[in-house]
Amino acid sequence: MGLSETLKALAAPIRRQILDSLKAGPKSAGEIGELFDVTGATVSHHLTVLKKAGLILEEREKTYIYYRLNVTVFEEVLVWIAGFGGEEHENHDEEN
Repeated sequence: MGLSETLKALAAPIRRQILDSLKAGPKSAGEIGELFDVTGATVSHHLTVLKKAGLILEEREKTYIYYRLNVTVFEEVLVWIAGFGGEEHENHDEEN
């Protein structure tokens, strides 16, 4: 799971909406599917992309699978993005 895979996963609006829905806590695929007007296969595809990117984790509980956010990946992306606003950038802004 690399940064390019993570960014690709975040590019699709429905996947961002799935991630938003998981901020409230873990959900089953069925619960996620109820939020969208798409087929179960489509939801499954998007969940697979999010799992491959490391953005979500799945937990099995008896016969159910629940999906939850993997906040560590979000933290890594934020650290990477924050690197673009370092001291060199701040010093340049102060000069102008």
